[in-house]
Order: sequence, then C-alpha cells, then structure tokens
Amino acid sequence: MSRTILPGATVGVLGSGQLGRMFAIAARRMGYRVHTLSPADDTPTGQVADVEINAAYDDLDAIRSFARSVDVVTFEFENVPAATAAAADELAPVRPDGAVLHTTQNRLREKTFLTKAGFAVTPFAPVRSAGDLKLALAKLGLPAVLKTAGWGYDGKGQIKIERADEADAAWAALKTDEAVLEAWVDYECEVSVVAARGIDGAIVDYGLIANTHANHILDVSVAPAPQSAELAAEAARIAHGVLDELKVVGVLCVEFFVTRSGKLWINELAPRPHNSGHLTFDACVTSQFEQQLRAICGLPLGSTELLRPAAMANLLGDCWQSGEPNWAGMCEFANVKLHLYGKREPRPGRKMGHLTALASAPEIALRDVLQARARLSAEKPSVCKA
Repeated sequence: MSRTILPGATVGVLGSGQLGRMFAIAARRMGYRVHTLSPADDTPTGQVADVEINAAYDDLDAIRSFARSVDVVTFEFENVPAATAAAADELAPVRPDGAVLHTTQNRLREKTFLTKAGFAVTPFAPVRSAGDLKLALAKLGLPAVLKTAGWGYDGKGQIKIERADEADAAWAALKTDEAVLEAWVDYECEVSVVAARGIDGAIVDYGLIANTHANHILDVSVAPAPQSAELAAEAARIAHGVLDELKVVGVLCVEFFVTRSGKLWINELAPRPHNSGHLTFDACVTSQFEQQLRAICGLPLGSTELLRPAAMANLLGDCWQSGEPNWAGMCEFANVKLHLYGKREPRPGRKMGHLTALASAPEIALRDVLQARARLSAEKPSVCKA
C-alpha cells in the first residue's frame, strides 16, 4: 500500500512553466517543499520553488540525483521523455506514472488507446510517409488536419489541408517521420473536463468548462459551461472512464469537440493541470493544482465546488506590443484577479498570464474578464487577444 506523503515532505516537479508555478504555490500553502528541474533558469516555477535545478531532461544522472532529493515526482507538461520518468521512478514514485506519459505525449498512441478502449475520438489515420498521407486523405476526405504525432501544443506542429494537391507540401513542411491525419470536425463548440484521480481510485471533476480558441491557442474559458446538464454529465462520465482506463494518479484534462448533433468527441488529453482549469485557482474550494498535490501525495481529494461562476482570459505577449500594459486600469475591475507567470520576455503568442473574473452568472464573468483585458490596452484592445 502506498504511503501517504504528508506536509513537510518535498515534491519534485519536472518542468518549470506556469503550471508548475501555480502547483508550487498550492504546495507551499500546504506546507510542502518544492524542487523543480528543467533546462532553464529563473523560471516561473523556479521563482517560487525552494530549489531550482538546471539540467537537461536527458541527463539521467541529474534526474536520478533530483529524484533522490524528493519524496514524490510529478510533471507540469507531458513532453518529458519516457526515459526521464523511468530514471526518476528508480528513486521516487512518479505520479502520474511513465505509462500515462508515454500514451498521452504522442497523438497516435493516445488516439489508438482511446479507440481501443471504446471512447469516441476524431476520425484519424496514421501517416509515416507522403504516400500514407494521400491514402489517408482519400479515406478521411477534405479538409483535414495533419499533425505531428509528438511534441505539439497550442497549434504547433499542425497544418490544415484543404486540397489534395497540398499534401506533398504539407508533409514536407511538418518535418517529421510520424504524424496523424485527423478529419475536419464541423463542431459547435469546444469544452473540457478537468478531473483528478487518487491513489485509492477515487475521482472528482470540475464540471463542464466552455472554451474558445484563437489561432489554435486557448483564449477564454467559462464555468459552468452553458451546455445542458445531460451533456455535462456525459462528458464527466467519459472523463472518469478515461482516468480509470489510464489508471491516472493526479490530474488529467479531457478536451472535447461538441458536434452539431450534440455528440462528444475527444480531441486530446492532457495528463496534468490544464489552462482551461486555471479559473479553479480562484473559483473553487480546491484548485486543480492543490488537487494534483493531494492525489500524488495519497491524501483525500478536496471539494471541487464552484464557489461562483467564473471566466478566465489568457494574456499573451501581444499585450505588451505597445508597451507596459495598463495594470492599474485593469485592477479597477474589483471582481477580476490577475495572475502573471514571471516570464522575462513577452513574445506574440506566448502565455504570460491570465485574468479570472468571478460573478453572479457566467455571462457576467465573461463580460467582465473581456472588458478587463481590453482595459490593459485601451487604445488597441484587440492586441491582447489570442
């Protein structure tokens, strides 16, 4: 039986971005120490962790030394090599374990796993050559989306193909030896369910969250989502099933397309806290980050109750396009919370922070968070949009 890792222990985080930062804040509030490892320094996580270690993920001696200094290891993004997770697991439990990483960090493995387990996913075909791509296009039809099998996020590593004569150029541009072709989905909206599973198999979720993307990057999330209670219950049922099938210990987000006919298709999985769940930091009894901590430490999971309807808006580097944003103007919205990630260089498309608005109704929270974001650059409010 796994031992409970109590406050005062040390948690190790592979990765050092904003997800690790918010996880570290939650962990330190509960009395844990936090060590983080990544190739960079002065990172969002490192700025609030007790110890920041700079090492490459393929430096397995450094990984073993890191794991030796902590009581449990987790990760804040899924593109950690499988060998890294295996090396850490020699000296400390890794949660979620390496098998979850292996499945979810590769789109082809993920979709194959979900299909075999009976979950509805976007129709797809494996592609390993230009010839494979042409056969897959003939099978799935046009338009379609060609995506790298691994190492893709926020729209990176994918190309929309609208005509058959674009296939060769798309395959060459992707510069990969393994990809997946997905049928184009004429969906009504995108939603997600963030859920957590404990060592004992208990599962909790945060309900249905509505998401809007721009340029393939999450722009705004709203909770509760405006969809029907029946759809929300079905999405939660599917998410619980996925966590059980993967035997996740930790947090996992299931992203869905809602088709025009009202069906749910899984788009992708994220085996860690998710951008769409950032609003839980302010709006729920237990945030997704504290939930991750509770799960990996073997503690009982916390309440996911939504205290007030909420909306989250991402702040990209575009917000700095005309100089320092108008933080004082944004703070005039008394119901809006500011989260900045401590990244040194704002770049277009780079996630620099987010805003969360709490209100009496989700539509009011959405209105307020968008107005507060626009206030950051009153003369050119559109530059803050994804």
